[in-house]
Amino acid sequence: MTGAFLVGYLKRFGVLGAGIGSQIYIGELLAYGARLTTDDVVAIAIATLIAALASVVPRMLSGPAERPVTLAVLAADTQVVPGRYSPELCMGFQAAIGASVIVVLNGLVGLEESAWAITACTYVVAGSATGTVDRVRRRIIGTLIGVPLGLACLPIAEHAPLVVWAAAAIAMVIYAMALPERYDIACAAFAFTLIVTLAVSGVHSYALLTARAWETLLGGALGIVTAMVVFPIHTPRSGT
Repeated sequence: MTGAFLVGYLKRFGVLGAGIGSQIYIGELLAYGARLTTDDVVAIAIATLIAALASVVPRMLSGPAERPVTLAVLAADTQVVPGRYSPELCMGFQAAIGASVIVVLNGLVGLEESAWAITACTYVVAGSATGTVDRVRRRIIGTLIGVPLGLACLPIAEHAPLVVWAAAAIAMVIYAMALPERYDIACAAFAFTLIVTLAVSGVHSYALLTARAWETLLGGALGIVTAMVVFPIHTPRSGT
């Protein structure tokens, strides 16, 4: 739950903080799924260096074309009210509590891929309750578009994997371009990429792949509930 909390809380430090929070969360998620131990520290360090090189060098070479973009979730019109917690701290609590509820549900009913629901709940949390609702709506719309498109490509994934990998690469370019302003398109591209890459990797269970859609709905619904109930953040009214 630490990673989910940091995804929300570290947004107080801007894009860099948001990125660090996401890396911690994703790292914990991958470590848990792959059952990594201290014996894997060297491999993790090498992978970190490769990832840093791959992400930093293109940005350095882009020169004047590189422009920092403020994500909508970071630009919410919120103010720190004396005597109340900061919006970023509230966002961290909302994400962590929502993720905890999903962990409990997974223990009770056994979700197909609880990580998908946790991720949806964590990343829809925005700087206000209305912002969270909007991000949930956009994420659900994008997922309901991306998942069927990915499922439609399953026959291609089996017979022409290189074509699918190329499509996934294009989808990730679309994801990166759309993320700052069109969260729905970004979610559609990401959902498509996830489905087709799982298929190419040998996962062909429709029950598992379609779980991406309904577990996103579950995570989004919990995101809305936590945003409304757990330290709700409200944007200031005009003139106040």
